[in-house]
Parts: sequence; C-alpha cells; structure tokens
Amino acid sequence: MNTFDIRKYGLWGFLLLSVTVVGIFLYFSDRLVKDQAVQERARMQIWADATKQIANISSGLPDAESAHIDFLLSILAGNTNIPVLLTTSDGNILDQRNFRLPEPDADNPMENAENIRFLNSKLNSLRGGDNVIDIEIEPGVVQHLYYEDSTLLRNLSIYPYIQIVVMAAFVLVVYFAVTSSKKAEQNKVWVGLSKETAHQLGTPISSLMAWIELMRDSGGDAEMVTEMDKDVKRLSTIAARFSKIGSQPQMECHDLNEAVAQATSYMRTRISSRIDLITNECSEPLPVNMSDPLVQWVMENLIKNAVDAMEGRGTITVTTARDRLSATVSVTDTGKGMSRKMRKAVFRPGFTTKSRGWGLGLTLARRIVEQYHGGRIYVSDSEPGVGTTFKIQLPLLTSAR
Repeated sequence: MNTFDIRKYGLWGFLLLSVTVVGIFLYFSDRLVKDQAVQERARMQIWADATKQIANISSGLPDAESAHIDFLLSILAGNTNIPVLLTTSDGNILDQRNFRLPEPDADNPMENAENIRFLNSKLNSLRGGDNVIDIEIEPGVVQHLYYEDSTLLRNLSIYPYIQIVVMAAFVLVVYFAVTSSKKAEQNKVWVGLSKETAHQLGTPISSLMAWIELMRDSGGDAEMVTEMDKDVKRLSTIAARFSKIGSQPQMECHDLNEAVAQATSYMRTRISSRIDLITNECSEPLPVNMSDPLVQWVMENLIKNAVDAMEGRGTITVTTARDRLSATVSVTDTGKGMSRKMRKAVFRPGFTTKSRGWGLGLTLARRIVEQYHGGRIYVSDSEPGVGTTFKIQLPLLTSAR
C-alpha cells in the first residue's frame, strides 16, 4: 500500500468514525426526546384526571364527595411550563394555561378579543396533532385537553440538529487543518528538495563550463565541444528551473506559441524516431504573462508522460489555440489511456504508474500552471486503449483580448 492509499483510507476512516459518533449522539438524543414526550403526556393525563375530579365535585356526584379539592387544585396549579387548552366537545375554550397571550394584562384575558383570536388560532393548529386527551366528565359530556410541547421538549427536539451542525463543523475544521498542514509540509519538502538540487548542480556545472573553455582554447574537437556546451547549458537551464520552485518567478510577456514550439523542438530530437511529435500552432499570437522556462518545463513533462504512455510507438499532437479569454495548449497521445480513478489521482503527489519515478512531475506542473500563472491544467479526455489529452489554459493579457 503506497502513501496515496494510506492517506485515502485514513480519510475515509476518519469520516466513518465521525459519522458513527454523530449517529450515537442522534440515537441517544432521540431517546431522550421520546422519554420526555412520554413524561409530558403522563403529566397531562394526571392534569386531565384532576380536571375531571374537580368537575365531578362541582356537579355534586356522590363518588366525588371524598375527593380532596385542595390537592386537585394543586395539581392544576403545578403545571407551569406546558401550554394547555381545555375545550368543550364543540370547540369552545373553557380554560388556558401557560400561553403567552397578546394582551396578558387585560382585566379578563379570556374575554379579550385579541387573546380569543390567538387562542383559537392555537386550537386550530393543535387539532391536527396527537397532543390531545379526551376527558369524559360524565356520560355524554366530553371535554378535550390540548397541549403543546414544553419549551424543554422543543429545545431537546432541536438539539440533535445543533449536534449535527457542530459535529460537521468540527469534522471540516479538523479535515482542513490536517490537509493544510500536510500541504504545507509537502511544499516545504518540494521547495527544499528543488533548491538543494539546484545548489548541488551549480558546482559541477561551473566546473564543466571551465573544462569546455579549456578544451576550446587547447584546440579540442570543435563539434564535440559544441555538443558538450549545449548539454551544459541545458543543465544550467534545469538548475535555474529548480531554483525557481518556492519563490515567485519573474513573469514577462511571451507568445505561448513560441514557448510551445521551443519545448517541442527540444523534445523532438530526444524521443524515439517511432514516435511522431506533431505541432499545430494557433494562427495568431497568444500573448501570455508567464515564466518562459517554467512553461517549457511543464510542456516537457507532459510530452515525457505521453511518451511513457505509448511505450515507444505512437503519435503526440500538441495544439495551441485561443479560447475566449484564454490561451490553450492540448497535448494528445495515442497511448494506453487512463481510467476515471486514475484521472482523479494523476496530479496528486506520489502517484505514478511507472516502476521508477517519484510521481512529482505532474504535481509540479499543476503548481506552476495554477499557482504561479493563474491558469488551469487538467485531463480533458482519456479513454483506455485510445489515448489521453492534457489541456492547459492560461489567461491572455488584457491588451490582447
């Protein structure tokens, strides 16, 4: 299992753990809400029974003579947090408790028109629910006790959603913190590696330059000296590219056509003769604010990847074009193509299909295009067994638009 797989499964494991924790919270919160609802209904049943007993005492029924009126009244008065409406069978409101009336300070709140409208509105909303208890005062005489959930129960009902939001925020914060920390660490490694590579190349390159001058002055083979000088200059270019990683490169106006042409011309003499490298340049200039050495490096990386994908035989087509406000470069090969899974992972650090390689080429290419040039690089098309197309989009200069 490689580093990419470990990170991927670790992320899924973290998400699964988070979902499990949220599920446990929701389960116990739901149980708590249901238990509270059962307790409130039991309290309302006691309240209804007390109401029935008081009604029986008031009507002078024999079986109610021994009822303790003070105790029953204390039960009714003990309900201070559950809003209650007591109505007749035909819907006339007899009593109310714990509602916040619009006119609570009226001389007789139950006869105030605004309060009556408010209570009738509450009654209509409660009729469609389950919070109702029928009270049979005597045969043929039924009253209805409607009640709302208490403030505590309503808050408990909302609590699970608050938990979900808090847990989701926690997961996102942890995820982005870990991701940012990992990216920052990777950036430090890449920058340090790049600058150290450039530094280490500097000494032998300087020495080689001196030896070439010595050979030229001492009458060495001119053709051999010229070729060696080309290779040393190439090494200097590579070292300069590495030294630019981690710092903002100098951006200048260049024609993207020329940068692509130079990169393909250099690569054409360094790939197999069985591979056709075709260039289709845009018919008009494509002025872009860019670092020419870094853009050529990106192009060389894409062409090298295309060569590896074709395993020594095929066609690579490099096309430049203007797309509204962008200059585009497409690199199409006739190689083995990529699956959807590979297309998503191809720019991730450490991902490679080759037995040898660090899997940093396309990662650095994306960094150069997107972070330094404000552009975009992506796989625009790929089909297994047919080939792949990488596409680069860079913003055209404002004056050229």
